[in-house]
Amino acid sequence: MRQDLCQGPFLPKIISYTIPIILTSVLQLLFNAADLMVLGQLKGNDNVGAVGATGSLINLLISLFNGLSVGASVCVAQGIGAKDDNRVSRAVHTAIPAAAIGGAVLTVIGVCLSRWLLELMATPINLIGQATLYMQIYFAGIIPILVYNFGAAILRSAGDTKSPLIYLSAAGVLNIALNLFFVAVCDMAVDGVALATVISQLLACVLVLRKLMRREDGCKLILKKMRIDPRALGRIVSIGLPAGIQGSLFSISNVTIQSSVNSFNIEAINNGCSAASNIEGFVYMGMNAFQQTVTTFVGQNSGAGKYKNVGKVVGLTLACVTVTGLVLGTAARFFAPQLLSLYLKEGGDAIGYGITRMNYVCLVYFLCGIMDVLSGSLRGMGASAVPMVVSILGACGLRVLWVVTVFRQLQTLESLFVVFPVSW
Repeated sequence: MRQDLCQGPFLPKIISYTIPIILTSVLQLLFNAADLMVLGQLKGNDNVGAVGATGSLINLLISLFNGLSVGASVCVAQGIGAKDDNRVSRAVHTAIPAAAIGGAVLTVIGVCLSRWLLELMATPINLIGQATLYMQIYFAGIIPILVYNFGAAILRSAGDTKSPLIYLSAAGVLNIALNLFFVAVCDMAVDGVALATVISQLLACVLVLRKLMRREDGCKLILKKMRIDPRALGRIVSIGLPAGIQGSLFSISNVTIQSSVNSFNIEAINNGCSAASNIEGFVYMGMNAFQQTVTTFVGQNSGAGKYKNVGKVVGLTLACVTVTGLVLGTAARFFAPQLLSLYLKEGGDAIGYGITRMNYVCLVYFLCGIMDVLSGSLRGMGASAVPMVVSILGACGLRVLWVVTVFRQLQTLESLFVVFPVSW
């Protein structure tokens, strides 16, 4: 069942379309949050720091391929807007095998190079063993994670944001149950929570593929028809590769910041910042959902040639993301001590360092949401290179420059974290 996103009124459609994406994104973050909470309460803060130390590096490695899922999403949305089922089908049957191939490549990279990459980031010696183990298990199961992301992107392009929410809800319940079983019953640590994440994401992958196979439109997935169509792949890459490069560059800048955090070589700083980063992720996902929304809405309307609708959609989405960012960011900072204590059993200085980070991020996070919505609107029209170039010259480049100049001179957490709002 397709949802027509080319007819107004748009505000109710934007809200109803976005809410399931927000909930889905929150559930995805709960995978990692459940890992950290279970580890922090049952195994201690060092395990929290070990998992937290992998976050920016994992995002760096998968961002490029997740960018291609954006390309697939735009191709499907434009095909739907143009009412061209053949074009939609070619994109679908190219995207899924491309995700599997990309996952295989990431498996090799992640399993073989995890420790070396963590050493490059100056990960503290007391954390690097457990962090390496977590990454190796995670990347051993990366194929179903990527296939789910591509499949969910296709469903959203057709206007279906509820199915990915349902499937990830089931996977989330399984993830929490397995976390408790592996850590509390089997006495595992980071290996247990990584295994729980992989198994639960496999369930989500199976469910989303099953949904695509049962559709009756151009998005229907027929396994024997899966192949790489050169023209469809070229279109997906032309839109998705710049988005992936942009995501990777942001991850590189975040890796640089994480390395700067590691340079203090103080456990409480690493643990507190890891917990704060995870909390901030919930705020970010609440805003990032509007980027996915504007990409699909603009994709369908530009595919249908209804360009007057594009301006309306972008303006309404900007208003929504600003309000969302202000509300969620302010709430996260106001309840920061209570939220951080969920992750950090021993509390103390670690919570103080986490609050320091959140002071500079949460209250102005809406700026990041505005940036993402504008990028998403350009991608929906197929102009993916423009936001990539702006990202290279602006946010990412500025962060790296800031770290090697301002932070290197001052060597304080405050001088490091202020780069976030400045770059946005």
